[in-house]
Amino acid sequence: MTNTIERFAKQTAGTFHQTSYEIAREHYATLGVNTDQALARLDKIALSLHCWQGDDVGGFENPGGELTGGIAATGNYPGKARNAEELRKDLDLAYSLLPGSHRLNLHAIYLESDHKVERNAIEPRHFTAWKDWAKAGKHGVDFNPTCFSHPLANDGFTLAHRDPSIRQFWIEHCIASRKIGEYFGQELGTPAVTNIWIPDGYKDTPADRGAPRRRLLEALDQVLAEKLPHNLDAVEPKLFGIGSESYVTGSMEFYTAYAVSRKVLLTLDSGHFHPTETIADKISALLLYLDQMLLHVSRGVRWDSDHVVTYGDDLQAIAQELVRADALERVHIGLDYFDASINRIAAWTIGARSTLKALLVALLEPRETLQQMEIEGDFSSRLALQEELKGMPAQAVWDQFCQQNNVPVGMDFMKVIKQYEQTELSKR
Repeated sequence: MTNTIERFAKQTAGTFHQTSYEIAREHYATLGVNTDQALARLDKIALSLHCWQGDDVGGFENPGGELTGGIAATGNYPGKARNAEELRKDLDLAYSLLPGSHRLNLHAIYLESDHKVERNAIEPRHFTAWKDWAKAGKHGVDFNPTCFSHPLANDGFTLAHRDPSIRQFWIEHCIASRKIGEYFGQELGTPAVTNIWIPDGYKDTPADRGAPRRRLLEALDQVLAEKLPHNLDAVEPKLFGIGSESYVTGSMEFYTAYAVSRKVLLTLDSGHFHPTETIADKISALLLYLDQMLLHVSRGVRWDSDHVVTYGDDLQAIAQELVRADALERVHIGLDYFDASINRIAAWTIGARSTLKALLVALLEPRETLQQMEIEGDFSSRLALQEELKGMPAQAVWDQFCQQNNVPVGMDFMKVIKQYEQTELSKR
């Protein structure tokens, strides 16, 4: 009897969602928007899920080690991954709850080895299990050197360190990381984006802002000297962080000039700027000078606190800019936050689904109509249509996207996560 009721409920739900979608499709058609085409376009977008959400940025180099370099994961929700096998299992569940096919963003400290490996000695062989898993799941992999939580980064400097031997250590680590990115790109048939972020900076006002930046410039040139065809290089600026409130060596100005002059990707992290500053307006400006960019979707609250991404005005503005600038093929999109106060798989899923939903809403805009109104100087109609779009039935189109990809619709994904919590996470 129970199975019969469940089957009827699923059939009824499917009929309801299909009917809702048909109504939504007709609504959007009146504005000249083809929802089927929007869904097909969304299906091609791959987000890069960040591995560090699953274990609070701990990694497997030094289990239980202290986070440093301005990195902090708050909360103590039970069930975090304790090893690579558990982390991959958790990721598998998260991917199964997301419509579309997506990537993995991996940090160097997630290597697997039966003995201690110094960061400047990491090699592709320390990541073969990740490669095998990614190939089986058809995930592309992106990579990051880990320039924090290490004794040689305890004074707040790495690639810009005044000690040549310490600086050389981090140069070698970044070079090794690029080669691992190349390995993933070649083995998986899709280029890896290897992103360099460093915590270098001062808590209080420095006496010399130029010297660290000159050292960073020279170090980066050494790191990027070898051309790697299956690897895309990116550099990531920041406004400030814990321990670098007054001065960040790798500022927006520094890395923008570096990316343009060296023809590498510039990373925009939506949590790395002033809380009242949106990065949406920067995208179209920077793409005039850069072939490609990397976007890290996060949510800062008052400071760079890396909260789980939620569907809000800032996220929607970013998604709209990507679509309006016709930049979806030029901007690589990844997630970057770590919340230990809630179920970690829920954090992955909520953030990724929110990001995809924002992209869908952007794809459902009658872009040509809005642009024509602008060209004609009809700003009244442009504003009226922009407001009208806010009440359009985008949720029904999103539900259809989930149905087409055979993933849970609405809150049903939380039922799967709660069940997994009982059968798996509660035993850790």
